[in-house]
Amino acid sequence: MNDRPRDRAAETAAADEDDGSREAEILRARRESLERLRATGIEPFALRFEPDAHAAELHAEFDGRLEPGEASGRDAIVAGRIVLARRMGKLTFLVLRDATGDLQLFVEDASMDERSRTLLSDIDLGDIVGAEGEVMRTRRGELSLRVRALTMLTKALRPLPEKWHGLRDPDLQQRRRYLHLATDLEARGPALARAALLRTLRSELDARGFVEVETPVLQTVAGGANARPFTTHHHVLDVEMKLRISLELYLKRLMVGGLERVYEIGRIFRNEGIDRDHNPEFTMLELYQAYGDYHDIMRLTQDLLVASARAVLGSATVTFGGHEIPLEGEWSRITLLEAVSRAAGERVTLDRPDLPALAERLGVVVDPAWGPGKTVQELYDKLVEHTLIAPTFVCDYPREVSPLARPHRDDPSLTEHFDLVIGGVELATAFSELTDPDEQRSKFEAQLAVRAAGDEEAHPLDEDFLRALEHGMPPQGGIGIGIDRLLKFLLETATLRDVILFPHHRPEA
Repeated sequence: MNDRPRDRAAETAAADEDDGSREAEILRARRESLERLRATGIEPFALRFEPDAHAAELHAEFDGRLEPGEASGRDAIVAGRIVLARRMGKLTFLVLRDATGDLQLFVEDASMDERSRTLLSDIDLGDIVGAEGEVMRTRRGELSLRVRALTMLTKALRPLPEKWHGLRDPDLQQRRRYLHLATDLEARGPALARAALLRTLRSELDARGFVEVETPVLQTVAGGANARPFTTHHHVLDVEMKLRISLELYLKRLMVGGLERVYEIGRIFRNEGIDRDHNPEFTMLELYQAYGDYHDIMRLTQDLLVASARAVLGSATVTFGGHEIPLEGEWSRITLLEAVSRAAGERVTLDRPDLPALAERLGVVVDPAWGPGKTVQELYDKLVEHTLIAPTFVCDYPREVSPLARPHRDDPSLTEHFDLVIGGVELATAFSELTDPDEQRSKFEAQLAVRAAGDEEAHPLDEDFLRALEHGMPPQGGIGIGIDRLLKFLLETATLRDVILFPHHRPEA
């Protein structure tokens, strides 16, 4: 027995060296295969191909119909990536994966022409091929295509990860999403769900007379939210520009121009942290409805979410965090101050002089420079939001924290602002919009004071927007819905990264 201590560092280095050698050998073998194909007159990167069927269509048509060993008499042409291969003498089984699923290729040397037989010996996992033949079921009961002809469409010069089992490392799944999608059919689910969600939102809004528009991504003043923007420089105009942090102010300019119902689904960029609920680049739906208020927007919001859940899940009941959450029926409404008062166990108002001391007793850290509105919002963020599981409209935020919302009709210290919270996560923010240009200027100027005190996320003053308001904007309600957060909620994923195809990461070392 060998009693010498193991040198784990040396073992790891040796394993890495072995992996590197194996990878180099695989890459070399693929290049050699590429040259063999070209030497025999087979182009390894085809120009085009015309499949006439997909895997899911053939399964839908023939699953449950053909007996083991029975041929269908139906010819089909398919194309996709080879994700599994079993060679048994003159018989080869390949699994072809297309956009809809997997289909087995039943390949007999004697049934194919010479060109296809030559090609077969150089097909590797990951290659994209076309196949033509007859749909049949093998003796073991697997729906297959009995292949008469094979066509190389794209030669893969790198192998798929872990053979056909796909990526297991969640970080690599996100960094190299293309490999995750290629090797795991379930990984395509969020992309397909996002497409269904966006189609549904557009359909619902179009049916209500909303007009979809596009507004600038590059802006000289990035307003509409409290966030730090990304900045760049336009060389021809010689001006500093910013990536937009909101869709709001340009959509409102269109409302001034007479478009009474508008919406945009667009990318937003905020130079802030990354966590399970935040990504610096995300998708937002914003809409504005003339002659309505935040009560009208509440009703519209519920309609949109119910339709979205049905499109993505086939049901208006969502399972999230172990809870069954029905989206139909009456949604709860509570004011921000009521919610904080319940959490504190005592009445909380904006005119209480001891709000910082109350926050300290409740274990919430606040900045002494904050006003009462910001302090109360922080109490809500830390004590309340995560506890709201059923759909809840949290209403009537302090004016201090809502610079674009209309003062409340019954209490001028508040605004007509609601956040929609479901499953403990904010999914939407809405206002009865502020249309008074003088009031808007006053709020912008108050935000400038906050910015001067060191808050880089405070709202800038946008003179062109104020000029537009002075021309007159109709009363209206508006809302912003985070598409990524909504999709994360509907699919019950752990992080936003799971529903964003290419989320941002720190550079690899």
